Amino acid sequence: MMIEVMKSKLHCVQVTEANLNYMGSITIDEDLMDAANLIAGEKVQIVDNNNGERFETYIIRGERGSGCICLNGAAARKVQVGDTVIIISYALMDFEEAKCFKPTVVFPENNRITG
Repeated sequence: MMIEVMKSKLHCVQVTEANLNYMGSITIDEDLMDAANLIAGEKVQIVDNNNGERFETYIIRGERGSGCICLNGAAARKVQVGDTVIIISYALMDFEEAKCFKPTVVFPENNRITG
């Protein structure tokens, strides 16, 4: 049996931009992507702590060290700049493998990796 489990999470990052005129997705600083074990094109769920919105999109690599968290296209209507969001990715795995799997959870400070 395969189940879907949390693979990675960027916990409480701030939206830096919302670009309605771009074709969908979320642009994420490449440093944040590396820290959270995320890749370009990966499907993610976005949870907005300010307004309760939950939606899915895919990742576009952002400029390294920029702190960029930009919602693009229709997703830009679901957030406001400054909102705190959680970015979660999931993976399918065998039930037994999932019992031992440890997800990558990152707690950035001001959208930057510290330490």
